[in-house]
Amino acid sequence: MSKNLIIVESPAKAKTIQKFIGKEYTVISSKGHVRDLPMKDLGIDVSKNFLPQYEILSDKKKLIADIKKLVNDSDVVWLATDDDREGEAISWHLMEAAGIPEDKTKRIVFHEITKAAIDNALAAPRTLDIDLVNAQQARRILDRLVGFELSPILWRKVRPKLSAGRVQSVAVKLIVERERAINQFKTTSAYRVVAQFVADGQTFDAELNTRFDTKEAAYDFLEHCKNVTFVVDAVEKSPTKKSPAPPFTTSTLQQEAARKLGFSVSKTMIIAQQLYEAGYITYMRTDSVNLSSFALAAAKEEIVNLYGEEYSKTRKYTTKSLGAQEAHEAIRPTSMANHTVPGDTFAKRLYELIWKRTLASQMSDAKIEKTTIKVPVSGRSEKFVATGEVVLFQGFLKVYTESHDEEDEEVKGWLPPVKAGNELTAKEIKAVQKFAQPPARYTEASLVKKLEELGIGRPSTYAPTISTILKREYVAKVNRQGEEREFIQLILSKNNIKEEVKKEKFGYEKDKIVPTDIGLVVNEYLQDNFDSIMDYSFTAKVEKEFDEIAEGRIQWQEMLRSFYNNFHESIEKAITYSTKATGERMLGQDPKTNENVYAKLGKFGPMVQIGENYEDKKPRYARLKPGQSIESITLEEALDLFKLPRSVGQFEDKEITVGIGRFGAYIKFDGKYVSVPKTEEPTEISYERCVELIEQKRRQDVERAPREIGELDGKVITAAVGRFGPYLKYDDKNYTLEKGTMIADMTLEQAVEVIQNSKTKNVLVSFPENPDLKVMNGRYGAYITNGTDNFKIPKGTVAENLTLEECLQIVASTAPTAKRKTYRKASK
Repeated sequence: MSKNLIIVESPAKAKTIQKFIGKEYTVISSKGHVRDLPMKDLGIDVSKNFLPQYEILSDKKKLIADIKKLVNDSDVVWLATDDDREGEAISWHLMEAAGIPEDKTKRIVFHEITKAAIDNALAAPRTLDIDLVNAQQARRILDRLVGFELSPILWRKVRPKLSAGRVQSVAVKLIVERERAINQFKTTSAYRVVAQFVADGQTFDAELNTRFDTKEAAYDFLEHCKNVTFVVDAVEKSPTKKSPAPPFTTSTLQQEAARKLGFSVSKTMIIAQQLYEAGYITYMRTDSVNLSSFALAAAKEEIVNLYGEEYSKTRKYTTKSLGAQEAHEAIRPTSMANHTVPGDTFAKRLYELIWKRTLASQMSDAKIEKTTIKVPVSGRSEKFVATGEVVLFQGFLKVYTESHDEEDEEVKGWLPPVKAGNELTAKEIKAVQKFAQPPARYTEASLVKKLEELGIGRPSTYAPTISTILKREYVAKVNRQGEEREFIQLILSKNNIKEEVKKEKFGYEKDKIVPTDIGLVVNEYLQDNFDSIMDYSFTAKVEKEFDEIAEGRIQWQEMLRSFYNNFHESIEKAITYSTKATGERMLGQDPKTNENVYAKLGKFGPMVQIGENYEDKKPRYARLKPGQSIESITLEEALDLFKLPRSVGQFEDKEITVGIGRFGAYIKFDGKYVSVPKTEEPTEISYERCVELIEQKRRQDVERAPREIGELDGKVITAAVGRFGPYLKYDDKNYTLEKGTMIADMTLEQAVEVIQNSKTKNVLVSFPENPDLKVMNGRYGAYITNGTDNFKIPKGTVAENLTLEECLQIVASTAPTAKRKTYRKASK
């Protein structure tokens, strides 16, 4: 046993570090946190200065026992967890749980997993920073207090099994406020006028510098233009430049990966962590845009080699985000010479995005010439303006262009060389009706940007916050196909004005976040009873106080006491005085019965109610359809819900009914259910269409019915269709078939070919000296098999590059206890 023990929090990180250091060091992993507050109890003694009662996690008790033995056999224990508050807390919990003596402990930190970084860290150890630990403790304890005391109130006042959190509740509030702004938005239209001018046989577009509110005003303007001679008033040329964006922070990486790659925030962080632990990028939780002198020099060298000296410009960026945390570097490659990395497509794409952004941040400005041509309309105050840009020198644009959530209108490039006084011919002048756009719903990326702007949360909390509110169904991601609407355009051509009515699509949305009805009701209740918790500036102030604890400027228990006293008082008031929240909204009266119609949140979800709840007469209820909300449903839409379930007629002497359930509209026939397509209205679907869907479902059931195809080596082959598509079952194993395969038509020869091919198709690595041992590609990722058992491959490991010795080591460390000794002997 070596006399130096290094403890990190991730197996992949441990493996990467072990490659860079000698045999005098043993590197092990804690596999994340080892202690936490108890699951079922508060675990905090408020009366004893917020004393936390930590417990070793149940799945870490054996690990802690093993660490204790290793610590006893070591001279020095190097705690090498991540260099942030969470990492510092993991190191502290390890010391406490494993009883690691302070005098044999050294804390080392690094922002990248490279040999140079590890060597530098080992040469400059420090002691544990208790201020960082206390900042993490304060956040954990405060969030536990909020969740533990607030959630039971939501169970009583809104609905059972709900939960609340400090940052997540504010994130939901942002989404609710945006949704209400959209619902309250009144669409207006104005006429945008664009002229197509001709100069020396070359055409260019120019837009009028004002818009007209009515069709009549736009028509009058075009009428005036019939007799106008257009002359260039001024041509302005001005040099300008564009500078590159700084290298990535956590939030800007999440935003750009969403825009350019379509990654969710959590997916970006999972892949970034794998890249970091494999040694390819620097630490991925950071709000710093700073680059080290080493990185600046490496970027300069790469730029000069690739593009030339004129493309290089060294830049030092400063962090501007509110409450920027520890002094990390920005997210960058550990080696600028690596333009890509091994691994799957997702890892490659994210790495290449980081590489390009880092390189571009150290490149020259793009030099641009902006040209503006102004053309007055004689007899009127308006002017046509044409703007164009020509890139004279690409600079950083040669490598990278930053994306934005809301793209600007297109800027034309080249404009013809006209001069002041030149006469132009108006080939066509078009006035097009344009509709004002409501505020855009949040995407994951734009929500992260807003949280950062408000100083709410930190790099480590953005992804978990969004994942939590989605998982708890306070918000949902939606895709909308959009709707069609008509618009008017007036065209002046050859002294004639023509009016046309065209159609356009609007309202298309992809992966936009909207509040659910439960999210709306919970938000309303918290706003009414816990206004401080829901206040943006208060939440940002709490984050700032965590920063001050980390800097040693305030005492963490005092900060908690200041927060908790007011918060607990609000809890007591809410228990005593607040009423049950349902989000009830009166829509009007049922014209048939004159009874009131309400939309509200019920025990089983959002619903509509007709009538009051009297002893002698009960109200009628109907469930809302998917896509409807208690906040926006109209009286007419609510009354339509009571048309369901409805009888459509009889087929084969059995009744057909159409209804709506938890998963949408359905047809019920002969005790079975058939889904109605989302594009069809259940209140209007015809008898003929119902029969068509019933017969279609029957054909599908026949096609999907499992069938025995034959035998192979005395064992039956069965074909079936499951949740993920068609497959074969043979010898207790499933073999996936290509999408669209008709199992009813499959022959025994085809089935045998699929089974035999699959035995070699998924093999990534095999070893002639040990034919039972293989590295395989499975549905959930690569794994190792020894012919009997399967073994997980640590995250960050490139499966295709595994050697026989490395495979045996993985098998030895993860196989069932009864078989470990055998495998360890083989690995020796």
